[in-house]
Amino acid sequence: MENVILLIHLLLTLALIGVVLLQRSEGGGLGMGGGGGGAVAGRSAATALGKVTWVLGFAIFATSITLTIIAAKNSSGGSVLDRITDAPVPAATAPAVPDASDSLLPPSADDSAPLVPTAD
Repeated sequence: MENVILLIHLLLTLALIGVVLLQRSEGGGLGMGGGGGGAVAGRSAATALGKVTWVLGFAIFATSITLTIIAAKNSSGGSVLDRITDAPVPAATAPAVPDASDSLLPPSADDSAPLVPTAD
């Protein structure tokens, strides 16, 4: 059901883009900068493309709300952070502590071992 509504939503969106691109530009954003009617300037003659734009806009709004309601019903009801804190944490193992003989540092001056092995 969710996939069907999502597909309808996408088709409506593409149709709205097409209808808006087909409309004649009146020049000036929102009817500003000149005479004539616009979205701000008052009542303008409603054309067929204008009515289709309103219908498609309303349909996109309705499908958006429907998809939101479906997603809310399908949610687990908890926060993502709640799921992280409720998950069992594996016991951490401490890294092995190296012996002094495994050291990569040269021996200090007080060590009795010679730096270079000698043949006895």
